[in-house]
Amino acid sequence: MPSPVDLPLVERYLEHVRVEKRLAARTVELYALDLQKLSAFAAVVPVQLCAVHNTHVRRWVAQMHSGGRSGRGIALVLSGWRGFYAWLGREGLVASNPVQDIRAPKAAKPLPKALSVDDAVQLAAYRGSSGNAWLEGRDAALVELLYGAGLRVGEVTGLDVVAGPGARGWIDLDAGEAHVLGKGSKRRSVPIGSKALDALRCWIALRAQGPTTPQAALFIGQHGSRLTAQSIWQRLQLRSRQAGLGTPVHPHMLRHSFASHLLQSSSDLRAVQELLGHTNISTTQVYTRLDFQHLAQAYDAAHPRAKLKRPPPG
Repeated sequence: MPSPVDLPLVERYLEHVRVEKRLAARTVELYALDLQKLSAFAAVVPVQLCAVHNTHVRRWVAQMHSGGRSGRGIALVLSGWRGFYAWLGREGLVASNPVQDIRAPKAAKPLPKALSVDDAVQLAAYRGSSGNAWLEGRDAALVELLYGAGLRVGEVTGLDVVAGPGARGWIDLDAGEAHVLGKGSKRRSVPIGSKALDALRCWIALRAQGPTTPQAALFIGQHGSRLTAQSIWQRLQLRSRQAGLGTPVHPHMLRHSFASHLLQSSSDLRAVQELLGHTNISTTQVYTRLDFQHLAQAYDAAHPRAKLKRPPPG
């Protein structure tokens, strides 16, 4: 509980943000909760609010973090405390702001979403029943290339059928390679597997039979214009639903699946880095976490010792 000496300070500050800053009632309520927490921490030490030091605040941040509070939640609390001490400074009640240089723990970056091997194969093997062989052939080639080569959707939209002076990228069917222009205008060559090559050959033959004379773009719409990233996103989501997958698929999910499945098979992080076109190995290392997650799930599901519970202590 806040001490009697501190209560007037908190009340005066809340009145300040309510009347002078004209903050919404809900915002003032949240500030009040943050300051109740601050006062409760200070009462345990014990220390008056005007005597709080940054070492106190760091200790309280650690306590909130170990108690399971998220980095974002802690950041919001610190923001409330920081505003309070900034006001105390303007009132001449503290010499410095003890919260000024303190930041919340960084939230762990979420793992990229990847399909299981079975789901990826199911999507790639799916043959639609729309009756439009031209669309089905194009979409099949898109899936095979995104999953089989791990390309970014922007790299796919930039591909031309053949190399040319103004081409951002192109397909070399004879060499079995895609030449792409990646992030930072960096070019790289990516090998294409046999399934993707077969799908691309089929698509290129169908492509010439379209309703209009196509431009140089490898993937085009029914009016002959270069396919956009948004169109590819929409077609993939439709195709994943039609294929019976439980989750809608987007282009980058197939890139994540390519990297994760390749690491599961080879464990060659440097090779995957080169294939993905990552400048830093740290960007590629996230897939080792994804791979470990996959291994942990397989262990939990299959290992005879995984389901044994530890006996209670004592």
